[in-house]
Amino acid sequence: MRYISPLTSALFERPGPRSISLLGSTGSIGVSALRVLAKNPDAFTVVALAGARNMELLARQAIALRPPYLGVLDADKAACLRLLLPSDYHPQTYTGAAGYEALASLPEADLILAAQVGAAGLIPALAAAQAGKIICLANKEALVLAGHLFRRICHATGAVILPVDSEHNALFQAMRGHDAHIERLILTASGGPFRAKSLAEIEKATPAQALAHPNWSMGAKISIDSATMMNKGLEIIEAVHLYGMLPQTVDVLVHPQSIIHSLVEYSDGSQLAHLGVPDMEIPIAYCLGYPRRLHLGLPRLDLASIASLTFASPDTERFPCLALARQALEASPSHTVVLNAVNEIAVQAFLDHQLSFPGLARLIAHVLDMHQTVSVEDVHAILDLDALARCQAAHMIKEGQC
Repeated sequence: MRYISPLTSALFERPGPRSISLLGSTGSIGVSALRVLAKNPDAFTVVALAGARNMELLARQAIALRPPYLGVLDADKAACLRLLLPSDYHPQTYTGAAGYEALASLPEADLILAAQVGAAGLIPALAAAQAGKIICLANKEALVLAGHLFRRICHATGAVILPVDSEHNALFQAMRGHDAHIERLILTASGGPFRAKSLAEIEKATPAQALAHPNWSMGAKISIDSATMMNKGLEIIEAVHLYGMLPQTVDVLVHPQSIIHSLVEYSDGSQLAHLGVPDMEIPIAYCLGYPRRLHLGLPRLDLASIASLTFASPDTERFPCLALARQALEASPSHTVVLNAVNEIAVQAFLDHQLSFPGLARLIAHVLDMHQTVSVEDVHAILDLDALARCQAAHMIKEGQC
């Protein structure tokens, strides 16, 4: 079976509204998901919302939906949140990593939207898998870090992972019913804000320029990953784990218009593509409603007005992070843990003006070169290696070594 989990699960056959625990409700994916729910109010019940830092937005969301459970980063945020809630509303509030883990495995929740950013989303997503949930996964880093663990746990518990990433969601839709004949997966990439820039211009790129994505509205971390094309590297790793593919059968194609979201090539040489306007509500809704499609009321795709679609191979000289991700994938599972950890540190350092844009790739390459393969067969080993790689990266930035 290619898929990380069976799609014939009885979880999809439960009558009535689906109950949802939304982890990362204040981020861009969470906000888009709540728009989808608002357009389909009879189909869902929100039982939990969690947001790490934006208490004002979380409070507004909670007041509107009145879920019985909330989650925040720490006790100080919980105290702040209580002051923002009305006196007649008393949800149970969880804090920290343990709180997110609890919200991911609530007995009342049928479906978990895992929309936390970065490695912080690993433990809650694993908890949801252990609890046998439908997991709408918007956190590619969880599979980059522990794809082998997710495969094992989902097959044991019957948990189902549905990919929210637009590219993997497109692959999922294009391969349904044909997965025995797949030969290649093709992830499309917009090329980000620097697609047409020279190497000299890219070397001088600022955080503000890197955050200005031409097609998608996204959070800061994924916007920088798009600018470096590390997001495509992480998505290659994600596709390998999610669909049981060999690394050499997952390719990347630069498609600036972001209309074709990915393609699947079959044994007869034909390709099936998923097309749509570049709006994250579409893949989110497909996961939340699966196997039904939900009403969204978005503008329809008008190919005549777009007129032309263009394609190109990625340039790994200008965007070396893509090649680094492939190298890590081919090296070992522990190399992909290091890759992700150092990338998260590098992105934040760049946003904080502590690292140049070319310095992101240099830092990742340096730490990967130092890494010797280790076993990452359990979550504790993964987290220990993640912490070590972050320390190494932070030290190199402090010492000005990249």
